Parts: sequence; structure tokens; C-alpha cells
Amino acid sequence: MDLYAYVLLAVGSLFVIIDPIATVPAFLAMTPNGPPKERIRMARVACLVATIILLIFATTGNLIFNFFGITIPAFQIAGIIVLLLVALDLLRARRSAVQETSEETDAGAAKEDIAVTPLAVPMLAGPGAITTAVLLHNRAQGLTQQVALCLCIAGVCLASYFILSWSARGARWLNPIALRVINRIMGLLLAAIAIQFLLNALTDLRLVPAPGGTMRS
Repeated sequence: MDLYAYVLLAVGSLFVIIDPIATVPAFLAMTPNGPPKERIRMARVACLVATIILLIFATTGNLIFNFFGITIPAFQIAGIIVLLLVALDLLRARRSAVQETSEETDAGAAKEDIAVTPLAVPMLAGPGAITTAVLLHNRAQGLTQQVALCLCIAGVCLASYFILSWSARGARWLNPIALRVINRIMGLLLAAIAIQFLLNALTDLRLVPAPGGTMRS
């Protein structure tokens, strides 16, 4: 995979799984009385925290695997299941419980500052986003693509900030029907990305030495 194709994959999959557009209704619901300036501040802090978390997991994922004795194909398959669960919920035009539960949203509504939790974690940098960042890092070929992934993470989180800050000034542009259509399209794209990750994982699995030193076929 060349650099341009990798960047397109990284930006597309990260934006779909973070899904800042679908986060807007919960963000507004958790800050019903917040002035626009305060909402924008919380969006800025949340996106910064999400960027840091995703960068940490993207760059240290292999160390975590080695510590727990987890193979990359095993994590890929586990991550694919998470992505498919999110994709299926998006296809049904609803926010996945993998990204945040209704209890977390209700708890956020009772807090004065939701920037770090639950907005940054788990709504933006949840299990699905962390899994995607790690999977993309494992697919990176060389230092150039690894640096490109870090820039993609920062870029998607910056785009998420602009979307959230825009919504903080008023949500007149948020049409429920359009939101459902966007969610379904994103769900379809995410399902396709998850299947591609599955094909890559099966290819890698054939190259893992089986017990006894022979190659799996």
C-alpha cells in the first residue's frame, strides 16, 4: 500500500469510527445550559485529550502486545469484531454502545465539565477508535507511514473539534433525517474497512509459524 492509499484509509477509518457528527446530539444534550464559549472550550480539551490517547496507543501498541504475549493477528481479529459491532449499530442509525452507553451520557449530563469524560473518553477515543489506531499502525510500512498515521490522528481530531465547536454555536444545521443517512453510510464504510482488516489479518495469520516451526496454511 503506497502512502496516499494508506493516508486515505487512515483518515477514512478514523473519521468513521470517531464519528464526531453523531457525537453532536449527545454533546449538546450533556451541555444544555452551557454558553457557546464554554462548550467550545470543552470541545477543544476533549479533542486534545483524544488526540493524545490515540497517539499513545498507536505508537505503543506493539509493546503492549509483547507484554501480554498477544500476536498481531489475534488483536486484529478481536479489533475487527469491535469495528463490526459499531458498524452494525451505525447501519441501524444509532450510536453504538461500544462508543458510549446511555448511562455514560446520562452521567455526563449531570457533570459541569464533560471534556475529559465522557466526551474525550469514551465518546471520541473509545475502544473502537483505539483499536483502529493500533490496527492502522500495524499496517504502516516504514517510518513515513507511521508519521503519516500520527498526522492523520491529529487531523481527524482537529476536524472533530471544528464540528463540535460549530455545533456549540447552534444546531440548526443538524437535520435528524440527514444524520441518520450519514450514520448509515458511515456504517457501511466501516463494515467494509473491517472486512478489509479481516482479509489482511487472515493473510498475516498464514505467515505465523505454527508450533513445531512449520508455517500455517
